[in-house]
Amino acid sequence: QVQLVESGGGLVQAGGSLRLSCAASGFTVSRSAMGWFRQAPGKEREFVAGINWTGRTTNYGDSVKGRFTISRDNAKNTVNLQMNSLKPEDTAVYYCAADFRTTIPWVVTTISEYDSWGQGTQVTVSS
Repeated sequence: QVQLVESGGGLVQAGGSLRLSCAASGFTVSRSAMGWFRQAPGKEREFVAGINWTGRTTNYGDSVKGRFTISRDNAKNTVNLQMNSLKPEDTAVYYCAADFRTTIPWVVTTISEYDSWGQGTQVTVSS
């Protein structure tokens, strides 16, 4: 059974850092494209960061470029999101997602292209 469980969210002051982790089970992250999305209250879910199935290509939303870094730990079967220089506008529920296709060389940024989702973890950045 495929499962994604996010952790690492919490309350942090502006300028601080958090590291989110997504633990995968039922499949192997080293053979899957993975993405992080977020949804703030009253807003649509948006793409934050992604890594393609080979692990050699990453992509980021414009609002987080230079501040966030996605990585995967194949030994632990996890995908991580290091978030630095956090801003109040980064406040949202963060979701991990998996795309099981292995034919797409680029990073998928569209919500509908992902096959499986976690339940999300809350990140709150105070000013």
